[in-house]
Amino acid sequence: MKRLHVMLKVNDLNESIKFYSALFGTEPTTQKDDYAKWLIEDPKVNFSIAERPGEKGIEHLGIQAESETELEEIRLNIGRASKGVTRDEGDTICCYAKSDKSWISDPQGVEWEAFYTYGESKSYTEQEAACC
Repeated sequence: MKRLHVMLKVNDLNESIKFYSALFGTEPTTQKDDYAKWLIEDPKVNFSIAERPGEKGIEHLGIQAESETELEEIRLNIGRASKGVTRDEGDTICCYAKSDKSWISDPQGVEWEAFYTYGESKSYTEQEAACC
């Protein structure tokens, strides 16, 4: 089976190892003085692109749960990684889907979302749904 590879440059390796170990619920499978790697079987990858206004590049990263129970497990990991600094968006519309979401920023400021999708939407965002 193929695996999506995501490589991030970080400011502080040890701080980032602590953050990602808590977020993923496991320690790195490989760790060197200037490098760490996690080979995660779960979660699978959801990769999307959108033509939207604003700065181009990585918009955010995320972990998609397959159930509400899985989302709660991810939220527990996020709580450990962030020491409680999370943003619970709750039920929302985003990317043409109805989802329950929480957000966290990693030590470099990269935005991560944890979400469970439970339906489709005809609008890209909740704001677009409210106006149309």
